Amino acid sequence: MPERVIILPQPVHAPTGGTAVKKQQQPGAGSVSFDQVLGAQLGSGVRFSKHATMRMQSRGIKLDAESLGRLNQAVKLADKKGCRDSLVLLDSTALVVSVRDNTVVTVSDQEQLKGNVFTNIDSAIIA
Repeated sequence: MPERVIILPQPVHAPTGGTAVKKQQQPGAGSVSFDQVLGAQLGSGVRFSKHATMRMQSRGIKLDAESLGRLNQAVKLADKKGCRDSLVLLDSTALVVSVRDNTVVTVSDQEQLKGNVFTNIDSAIIA
């Protein structure tokens, strides 16, 4: 019966000679956390689902920078309170936001608010 040969993986060592290329570090790169880099790449503001974007376009709803800032603050507040799905009333616009996903799910303007029933929300915020 032949003997079994077991090969254990060995660590790969970088060459110790002067030919090794060092990675150039950007200033302050060592002090930035992964969460900060991920947040910067993904964007820290709320996102809009495809459905919400289509609703905004079809209804002519536009949010300026000040309104988006208020919306972001409302979502952060809802997150701190442990909310999952919130109705955010922003001037004459109602937005249903998935707080966990940081995503606006749907948008209604003042005309569509009349007689509308919002379901599957656990909180409401007037921003």
